Amino acid sequence: MKATIAVIPRAFLVLSASLAPLLAQTPSTQRQQPEFIREGQQLMREGKLGEALALYRRTLQTSPDSLPANIAAGNVLDLMGRGEEARKYFQKAIESAYTPEHKAMAQRAMAMSYAFEGNCKKTVEYEQQVFGYYASVKNFYQQGEIADEAARVCIDSHDLHNRYPADDLDTAYHWYQIGHDNGLKEPDIKPARQDLWEFRWEHAQARIGARSGNQAEAQKHVAAAKNILDRRTNPEQAQFLPYLQGYVAFYAGDYKTALEELQKANQNDPFIQSMIAQTYEKLGDKDKAMEFYRKASIAIAHNPPAAYAVPLAKKKLAKLASLPR
Repeated sequence: MKATIAVIPRAFLVLSASLAPLLAQTPSTQRQQPEFIREGQQLMREGKLGEALALYRRTLQTSPDSLPANIAAGNVLDLMGRGEEARKYFQKAIESAYTPEHKAMAQRAMAMSYAFEGNCKKTVEYEQQVFGYYASVKNFYQQGEIADEAARVCIDSHDLHNRYPADDLDTAYHWYQIGHDNGLKEPDIKPARQDLWEFRWEHAQARIGARSGNQAEAQKHVAAAKNILDRRTNPEQAQFLPYLQGYVAFYAGDYKTALEELQKANQNDPFIQSMIAQTYEKLGDKDKAMEFYRKASIAIAHNPPAAYAVPLAKKKLAKLASLPR
């Protein structure tokens, strides 16, 4: 099975990644985030999600159509595990958006809301609308990014509900391939950008091979990904090789190697934290598993790594806490 992937854990933004451009639409003297957003972010960093939500709701009492406030309120509710309520705010943001770009931002936030529930089908439904916006403005790179983002949710959806609903792996493959193919359509694409998409292609095939139980296929694409990195056209991607090697080893049942590799990856990424936690759990180290699940559970981003890690970590912590020591 062939595919592409958005292997890069996006910056751990408190707001939806799609909200940042919205806050930069005004002249340079007004490009600072609204004060209520900065205050809310600080509250969230302090673990005060309820207070942040109350702040955003107060803003919405006087500015009910505020796109930043609606998206921010929805983000917090997703982190609190209140997705149905969160989506009311995202729907309001979609309906209130005053440009196609802003509507796409709100649709992307809605997609991530469903990602917090491991709902591949609904995530793809909204990401496809965002993809359509970028197609309309002929932004091929962002088409690739959005397609890969949708696919990434689908490939790991199993872990949030212990089963693969109808063909989620096939859906992941389909959208990874769309991401790869569209990314390469960028006009006058540079060799380094081509290598980036090819690296993502190999990374994806390795992960899907691992999740499909085909270790030979997975290892073949791990080697291909390494060969692309050896060209040194995208040195910033090197950190994602141990993530891949650890991921593949984990699903091969080689937990010792998985731990060694994952410990070389980005330790601030909640997805990596959750993978390390799962590895310790498999190794029978409950205390270390809980330590890393706790780290993953307090992520405050609204993106695929957090959408995977936060609900899984909370579920695992509750389970492990109930076990005898």
